[in-house]
Amino acid sequence: MAGFFHKSIEFLKGIGPEKAALINKELGYFNYGDLLQHFPFRYEDRTTCHKISSLTDGLGSAQIIGKVVRFETIGVGRKQRLIGKFQDETGEIDLVWFQGIKWIKQKIKPELIYIVYGKPIRYGQRFSLSHPEIEPSGNTTPNKQFLHPVYHTSEKLKRRFLDSKALSKIIKLLLAEAIPHIQDKLPPAIREQFSLIDKKFSLIHIHFPKDQIALKKAQYRLKFEELFFIQLRLITLKLARIDKFKGITFKNSELLNNFYHTHLPFSLTTAQKKVIKEIYADFRSGHQMNRLVQGDVGSGKTIVAFMCMLIAVGNDTQCAFMAPTEILAEQHYHGLKEFAEPLGIKMACLTGSSKKVERISIQEGLDSGELKILIGTHALIEDKVKFKKLGLAVIDEQHRFGVAQRAKLWNKNKTYYPHILVMTATPIPRTLAMTLYGDLEISTIDQLPAGRKPIITRHMRDAQRIQLFSLIEKEIEKGRQVYIVYPLIEESATMDYKDLMDGYESIARRFPQLYLSICHGKMKSADKDYEMKRFTRGETHIMIATTVIEVGVNVPNASVMVIESAERFGLSQLHQLRGRVGRGGEQSYCLLVTGMKLTSEAKTRMQTLVESNDGFRIAETDLKLRGSGDLMGTQQSGALDLIISDLATDGDILNLARNAATDLLKMDPLLRTPENQILKNHIASFNKSTVNWSKIS
Repeated sequence: MAGFFHKSIEFLKGIGPEKAALINKELGYFNYGDLLQHFPFRYEDRTTCHKISSLTDGLGSAQIIGKVVRFETIGVGRKQRLIGKFQDETGEIDLVWFQGIKWIKQKIKPELIYIVYGKPIRYGQRFSLSHPEIEPSGNTTPNKQFLHPVYHTSEKLKRRFLDSKALSKIIKLLLAEAIPHIQDKLPPAIREQFSLIDKKFSLIHIHFPKDQIALKKAQYRLKFEELFFIQLRLITLKLARIDKFKGITFKNSELLNNFYHTHLPFSLTTAQKKVIKEIYADFRSGHQMNRLVQGDVGSGKTIVAFMCMLIAVGNDTQCAFMAPTEILAEQHYHGLKEFAEPLGIKMACLTGSSKKVERISIQEGLDSGELKILIGTHALIEDKVKFKKLGLAVIDEQHRFGVAQRAKLWNKNKTYYPHILVMTATPIPRTLAMTLYGDLEISTIDQLPAGRKPIITRHMRDAQRIQLFSLIEKEIEKGRQVYIVYPLIEESATMDYKDLMDGYESIARRFPQLYLSICHGKMKSADKDYEMKRFTRGETHIMIATTVIEVGVNVPNASVMVIESAERFGLSQLHQLRGRVGRGGEQSYCLLVTGMKLTSEAKTRMQTLVESNDGFRIAETDLKLRGSGDLMGTQQSGALDLIISDLATDGDILNLARNAATDLLKMDPLLRTPENQILKNHIASFNKSTVNWSKIS
């Protein structure tokens, strides 16, 4: 069966080796299975014909049956156009061609009956169709009784006569050949439970639906199948991990209780307490923990991680805390050291800048077990860094680390695996979390600590700079500090956005009495750290930067975030940047500065941020605007390989698919029953790196 779907597309009628190579390059399709899953992105309704007298403004495309009664040629040279007067029994419209005039005149015979299709545009009292599709009605009427598919193609493919219409013909031939080879991989019980049509019917009607009802049934079936297989894979991985990897059991929580009742200088939110309880339950379960904690900027994830580390230390194990940058690692170290010292817990910080003497001392502390908590950067995963007994690994801003890097931390113990706690300040929409991190347990801190004032966000235009500078001045007079973020380091010939170098000069001229810091990606790490530290210590008033300051840097005295050319940034990134302020008890501001001309999507982004400080609502809006492929770079990572589903709109189907996969694996974890054999064989036929098991080939 697999043999048919793995055949190269060059063997299809109408393709051949040269066109196949172009399709490989332009669309990424290599075999029959790939091409069969090149689904249309929209459909044209060819099931009805309009009368000319019934055409109205705002109508989409229309199909009309009639005849060309005469031609007129207007204009000369390059401005020449051909007009065909097209009539049915109710009226007349103009068919207009600007190219291929000679060919059209030869091809179209007056008085023959034709079907034309195009978008009617009104000029005065008459409608016209520019470059309509036109075919003799005798050839087409029997085949037109369905919704016509429109396929994504490219300019290079079109130049080789592989436009949407040509692809449609090729796929129709392929589908006819493929039908006998298509197997339904979903068990009959699941198809019946969720009223799913069979696979053959769904593939026919996703490409050539006879009507809207057939199309909806085909889309629902294929989306369900795709999401079901992704969830089946994730839940299978989770069950296998739980079964295979036993964790150290932590039962002693005396150190945590001592800290909570005696040393904690503030009250935890209800959400923080709930997450600590969920993690402690994992510690006691006997299984190795793999948990993601997501919480908005400033929700208190770090103190939650520290309190969980206290449980690990109290059970005579060590902890590693990995941050993505040196400045963040040092920030966490100095912040948590204040809590650890009164408890007599020895901590250290290891980064790429750590000197040899420090490294030797750290390794001696790890070997003896005296060093309980090691905070650091990628330096923690170096082979030479060895722990006596690593019980818990915490990874901050987990999307900055690859799977291989996390695995290195996981393999620091040879006899057992440490518990893993990953944290992110990028709120993840529920549907995306279930699909990307379905093999992790997920905890959410959805409250901000008491006393935090919501950040006031304003959308300002370039013309409002006097007001902008006035607010900056007032805040600096109060002793506060300001961030100004730019999308570009230097002026660009292709993009009309504000750039950092020009901005630095403007700010220096406007505020000659102030001290400025500058920070961007082309600077050496040591220089960036030096500038950030000056700003953190309050030695400079304004930090002029690119998005290198996006994640985690904590300057409680900073109260204003100005984002220049804010339309250039995505919603989640804007929200992350806004989270750099509002860390103290004072009122903070985020000023989104844009040009006058904005796309409707950019307007939605600005409006969403002005109206809401809720990272989860913002993430949901971001998902709707950008789609699941672009969000969080999932396409590049290969973590999400969706063919037809859209996580922004298919959340309900995802929930049903996940529940179906969960119920199936509860009843038959190893897929041993006869009715689940087809599932087991299908999954086994793919190598481990394949993500989307719903693929045909």
